[in-house]
Amino acid sequence: MGEGGRRSRRWVKVTLLSLLALVAVAAIGFFTFAPRIVESGMNKVDPAELPSVAADTRRLHDSLEIVDMHADTLMWDRDLLDRSGRGHLDLPRLEDGNVALQVFSSVSKSPKGQNYDSNSADSDNITLLTFAQLQPPRTWTSLLQRSLYHAEKLQKAARESRGALRVIRSRRDLDRLVDDREGGKQVTGALFSVEGLQNLEGDFDNLDRLYDAGMRMAGFTHFFDNEVAGSMHGEDKGGLTDLGRKVFAEMERRGIVVDIAHASHDAVAEMLALATRPVVLSHGGVQATCDVNRNLTDDEIRGVAATGGVVGVGYWDAAVCTLTTAAVVDAIDHVVQVGGIETAALGSDYDGATTVGWDTTHLAAITQELVDRGYDDAAIAAIMGGNTLRVLRATLPQ
Repeated sequence: MGEGGRRSRRWVKVTLLSLLALVAVAAIGFFTFAPRIVESGMNKVDPAELPSVAADTRRLHDSLEIVDMHADTLMWDRDLLDRSGRGHLDLPRLEDGNVALQVFSSVSKSPKGQNYDSNSADSDNITLLTFAQLQPPRTWTSLLQRSLYHAEKLQKAARESRGALRVIRSRRDLDRLVDDREGGKQVTGALFSVEGLQNLEGDFDNLDRLYDAGMRMAGFTHFFDNEVAGSMHGEDKGGLTDLGRKVFAEMERRGIVVDIAHASHDAVAEMLALATRPVVLSHGGVQATCDVNRNLTDDEIRGVAATGGVVGVGYWDAAVCTLTTAAVVDAIDHVVQVGGIETAALGSDYDGATTVGWDTTHLAAITQELVDRGYDDAAIAAIMGGNTLRVLRATLPQ
């Protein structure tokens, strides 16, 4: 081969190596930065003007057992134990906000073009997220495996927290958590939930796998109809299916809290009629103060109250319409008026691709708003967490 041929081969080799290097750099950049950029654009804090927290209110807040019934933090590529500049919560910020128990939900599927009115079940945004975050290949095609992976993330964080984060699976776990906190220990509880039972993949036996992974609360639907129920945001918006009724009964038997969030009005009515244990709305609002279809009617609030359950009021625009503590407490006021003080609770929807006015560090601002509205200490303790603890004690397995 002549000198020209050797030069040509060297040029081709250098070009190929350069292209491979560029591809490698691009891949590293994508997998390193894309998930962070996506989350930063979806879990925003639009700082609200918060009430000034008085010293007496701060002391009261620091004495509370605060429970938040819904956050989607497990969906994102963050270490739960590290303070992050993204999103709405992590363990350090939960400690700042004096949260005793955080419910962590698993989002296994979310439709493209997601909206509150009507969504097909034929598309999914979470699949791309599983690739971009380099999740295990088993999560790429299986909704069940995505939720099992989220449960593993939560358990791993608890193991590595040196006792600061504790997964709650039973009444005994819950009572021990409260006793330890009252004894001065810095410990935060974590309860695993799922947002939509599409992760059963139509198989009743998969409820066993989710229960064994720690699932102790479950919403029947997310933004689309599935094999167990119709969604408020689905195409048909039907009630429970035969499989859904079977799952409902088994959840009550096992001690898994039934969550009506996102379910159609027909499905909600059926679940409230079937309930023999407390039923919750883990996150949302009320139509009387924010007229969005996913929020509860007064009859639904009364139905939840009749089961001994609670309504978790969220902090984002579709739940309360305005990103202020006043709007949150307006919704709480209405729940109290319609369902009684024992029915009001918190359900932030932090890290749920939502924009909020404050992260979990600043929960004392809600306590201050309740103080300013004239609620006494006992009522505030009930709203901020006591009511939800009562529901969990009445439902969780012993």
